[in-house]
Amino acid sequence: MSAKKPLPEPKWWKNTFFWISGILVIIGFIGLPFLGGDQAIRDPGQLPENNLVLIYWLAAVIMLVNGVLSHRNTVMEYEDEKGIE
Repeated sequence: MSAKKPLPEPKWWKNTFFWISGILVIIGFIGLPFLGGDQAIRDPGQLPENNLVLIYWLAAVIMLVNGVLSHRNTVMEYEDEKGIE
């Protein structure tokens, strides 16, 4: 029988959802009209679309919510294993 490996202490900065959210916010700022506009963040061959910045920021909020939920879940699992209340 092998012993179960202990869980490492959860760190928020190791959660990829937070990193993706931050990158999407930065891309959104680049797409603001006074910095570069929608054409600066539009994919090659993508049809012109209004409010592309808002789409990126909405995606950033969704990734942030995913990060918070997954981090909470990881913390709860860690506390259950360690017996922390």
